[in-house]
Amino acid sequence: MGGFFGVASKQDCVFDLFFGIDYHSHLGTRRGGMAVCGESGFDRAIHNIENAPFRTKFDKDVQKMSGNIGIGCISDYEPQPLLVRSHHGTYAITTVSKINNTKELGAMLLNNGCSHFLEMSGGDINATELITALINQKENLIDGIRYALEVIDGSVSILLMNQKGIYAARDNYGRTPVVIGKKEEAFCVSFENFAYKNLGYSDYKELAPGEIVVITDEKCVTLSEPDHNRETKICTFLWVYYGYPSSSYEGTSVERMRNECGRKMAQRDHVKPDIVAGVPDSGTAHAIGYSNESGIPFSRPFIKYTPTWPRSFMPTMQSQRNLIAKMKLLAVEELIRDKSLLLIDDSIVRGTQLRETTEFLYQSGAKEVHIRPACPPLLYGCKYLNFSRSSSEMDLITRRVIDRLEQGSVTDEVLQEYADPESEKYEQMVEEIRKELNFTTLRFNRLDDMLDSVGIDKCKLCTYCWNGK
Repeated sequence: MGGFFGVASKQDCVFDLFFGIDYHSHLGTRRGGMAVCGESGFDRAIHNIENAPFRTKFDKDVQKMSGNIGIGCISDYEPQPLLVRSHHGTYAITTVSKINNTKELGAMLLNNGCSHFLEMSGGDINATELITALINQKENLIDGIRYALEVIDGSVSILLMNQKGIYAARDNYGRTPVVIGKKEEAFCVSFENFAYKNLGYSDYKELAPGEIVVITDEKCVTLSEPDHNRETKICTFLWVYYGYPSSSYEGTSVERMRNECGRKMAQRDHVKPDIVAGVPDSGTAHAIGYSNESGIPFSRPFIKYTPTWPRSFMPTMQSQRNLIAKMKLLAVEELIRDKSLLLIDDSIVRGTQLRETTEFLYQSGAKEVHIRPACPPLLYGCKYLNFSRSSSEMDLITRRVIDRLEQGSVTDEVLQEYADPESEKYEQMVEEIRKELNFTTLRFNRLDDMLDSVGIDKCKLCTYCWNGK
């Protein structure tokens, strides 16, 4: 995944830029970057943040950088922002994207005169470099940005900065958010709307899908109107997991949505545990909603150790990720021993970490562990956002179980049966997952309840990872 932030100010922008980017650290774990433009031109810094927070890595850069305009990002994949010199002049660019047709676009661009692309480790083309090449196919920046939005299969939102200002574009289907903030003598642009609140900005506008604007220190101007006939397809998983609790998207608070999810799960449940708990951190709000609705006490039977194991440090190797996830959680055995626990996590993906968490609770004396994921079973790998480095849908525990139950004959039609919470196949899949992961009981949130919890038009929400739609 990833997130970006930009500032155009009458004063030096580096302080706001630095902390605005840092507030996106929950969205990426590998690289951070900043680029500023001032009287002396462009300056840029990119660092690996796999084993240190963004603030630590960029502290020295902030001391020496200066400028009135700046953009930056937290990225899970390619190093960015890029500095580019083309017939559009010199500009910096950062993106949040997933490009499914990289090979086709790369071949097309090479045939159209693009001389080369730099390869990253693994042989992949830097996605932001590819987007830059697409923009440079057109005679002006706006046509170029619009062209990139149209030809990319997947998703892309863009911040592009030159000496005139920051051009911001939201993905054509609005899969990820882009919001504008304003304060006296400055405008900012952000993925997360909470990222600018403590910096003194107030909400100015949320870009519509396909909208392109330019911000300066004085104004925000729409340069390309959105296509209002095109439906929004914002990722529902942003509310369930990836969004920070203090964020809101399309006017819906992440924390409120998670509380509502928990409340709806409690209404459909029948077990009577001693306590309700959430897997830190994203399961906590769901658990509070469940507790408030059911009357079962909320408790914290384990605590996440954050002083030296922050969210931003998660290795790329799955075996190391499992170890770190386990080391982060510290048991409060007095709240676990001889207790029946109902535990809410945001989702079950591979199942490895939740199985280990459950074993951890049993070892600490738990009598029962009832698991309640806050979203439906994940049946499809996401085609639209870089949520995971998984290369195969068989990394999903649901798909491995379904493959086993269907003896390898898995079609979209079969998957639709497993997506239906009223079907026998769904119940069979859930029971197989429960046994494999050693839960006392397992009950997923329903898709209809989850979408109702968001509280906006369901047609505006992407549900692909749950039902392929």
